[in-house]
Amino acid sequence: MRLSCYFLPVLRDDPKEAEIVSHRLMLRAGMIRQASAGIYSWLPLGFRVLKKIEQIVREEQNRAGAIELLMPTIQSAEIWQESGRYGDYGAEMLRIKDRHERDMLYGPTNEEQITQIFRDAVKSYRDLPKNLYHIQWKFRDEVRPRFGVMRGREFLMKDAYSFDLDVESARQSYYRMFVAYLRTFARMGLKAVPMKADTGPIGGDLSHEFIILADTGESEVFCDRDLIEMPVPDEETNYDQDLRDVVERWTSKYAATSEMHDAARFEREVPKERRLSARGIEVGHIFYFGTKYTAKMKCQVQGPDGQLVTLQGGSYGVGVSRLVAAIIEASHDSAGIVWPEPVAPFLVGLINLKPGDSACDEACAKLYTALGGENDDVLYDDTGESAGAKFKTMDLIGLPWQVIVGPKGLAKGEIEVKHRASGERNTFALDAAINKLQQTVSGDAGAPPKSRS
Repeated sequence: MRLSCYFLPVLRDDPKEAEIVSHRLMLRAGMIRQASAGIYSWLPLGFRVLKKIEQIVREEQNRAGAIELLMPTIQSAEIWQESGRYGDYGAEMLRIKDRHERDMLYGPTNEEQITQIFRDAVKSYRDLPKNLYHIQWKFRDEVRPRFGVMRGREFLMKDAYSFDLDVESARQSYYRMFVAYLRTFARMGLKAVPMKADTGPIGGDLSHEFIILADTGESEVFCDRDLIEMPVPDEETNYDQDLRDVVERWTSKYAATSEMHDAARFEREVPKERRLSARGIEVGHIFYFGTKYTAKMKCQVQGPDGQLVTLQGGSYGVGVSRLVAAIIEASHDSAGIVWPEPVAPFLVGLINLKPGDSACDEACAKLYTALGGENDDVLYDDTGESAGAKFKTMDLIGLPWQVIVGPKGLAKGEIEVKHRASGERNTFALDAAINKLQQTVSGDAGAPPKSRS
């Protein structure tokens, strides 16, 4: 993509309304613009990151055996009245009426909708287990939306819902999502620590939040440092055999948010040198809630003995749009964003220091084609901006690699390659630079895993 043809409205100064790093950098980098309180338009650069995160989430859900569908944003109040949550959910739910004065709502979550779908479609235990998910926009009318997309009113979420015949099978579905979440966040360059959590308005008796550590995190967390070093399950993990062992390894170590923290237990179970107190950001939340929704909504199937069985349920959420901000909070420096390669909007920023110079234009054209610019792997700054302005923009938007082409370097047969995360700079001959960067562009960072057999 040529920058001269792209829409990238960067800001040179920090916006006054931005309170945290991710909000400030997303506005400055031209990723988002506020439409109204807590509601944002996603501009091209931000939308590219959003779609890359969404795709990683989708691939790991598919690999774990979940099946994608799409449910509406607007739901009937009737199914929420049937579950008993319509009056309990509170002011965060946006309640509306259609032209026929029927009560409707903008869905904050989808337990009722998916239970209705499943109840009407599945009648036999032979069709179990099932896990259905979608990636859809949600709305929660926060009393004080702030921090940009970190705590907005409208947000993109992956929510999955499992249906099982008995408790043991339901817990197996829970474990499956637990492992899928560990892998999902690792593929984005994040280390997420699962922490025992309150079930809140979703309900149930088993729940974990997945927290990434960041100095600017919204909540205080406490955990055993061993969890930070614990290896994430790789793609060879058998989703039908190894799940319980993996989950037990991760949950045997102390980890809790401030709401669930037990100071005495923390000191008793974790040696002083391994105690970690830090700030964290929630990026995922999973729940097992048994028959909370299926009993009230009469979601039943015929069991092996011919008797009706009320199904066991669970739900599993990932804040897709929230992850964009969370990754920035965990990966930035004083100059701007530092994107992990799997979620970067472009892998390479190609900087032409003197557009119109035949040697520079020719070298950039060769690099652009060789590195997949036509396939949108490269953002080519072919504008007439000054060199200083170009460098600042590239550091601000945080692409993993910068390739700098100028007449002085070309006179010596060299171009410069900068690695954004480390700041390391090296000079290469043109063909050598192409070979090095082609390995990165075509590498397997964040690549889709093997499908589940």
